[in-house]
Amino acid sequence: DLGNEWALDASVLKVGSNLYLMGTYNAGGSYGQSNFIQRLTNPWTLSGSRVRLSSPTLSWERQTGAVNEGPEPLYRNGRVMVVYSASACWGPDYKLGLLTLTGSDPMNPAHWTKSPNPVFQRNDANGVFAPGHNGFFKSPDGTEDWIVYHANDSAGGGCDMNRSTRAQKFTWNADGTPNFGTPVRLGVTLTAPSGE
Repeated sequence: DLGNEWALDASVLKVGSNLYLMGTYNAGGSYGQSNFIQRLTNPWTLSGSRVRLSSPTLSWERQTGAVNEGPEPLYRNGRVMVVYSASACWGPDYKLGLLTLTGSDPMNPAHWTKSPNPVFQRNDANGVFAPGHNGFFKSPDGTEDWIVYHANDSAGGGCDMNRSTRAQKFTWNADGTPNFGTPVRLGVTLTAPSGE
């Protein structure tokens, strides 16, 4: 129950046979806009209280505004990760951060490790600003991983209809974390997902 608070950006995390709702809310005080997690007894029923999963504690998460939002699950070889958006979408420095479940209990914030640096961010040379609010999909043949996100083509863009949806293939680092690369400039022709 959020009472009079707003919430947005809901997604579902699966760890083993357990489901969890993740989302974003205003945690108040110095926490700013934060991500939460809450147990689900089934895909439509919440159980217990929500727990603050991540808050904008690092300097790169507080540019233009103190924001953590849009938590999206990412899985690979048994590893459970959450990619989230950080800083304010109305500024050019909106970007992606990474949480990795390093313990056994997703409801315990101490069991998550936040990467100290962003994993995807603006690229002025390519004219890509504020890349964030992502999702993931596999190529039709299952051999490739793709990220979909929105971004602006100018530093003065904001959280409005001028943002465009983009997608690009990504790879994996040796340590098992995603390597999203550099945001691609608008107008660049990309090879379609394998199997299309």
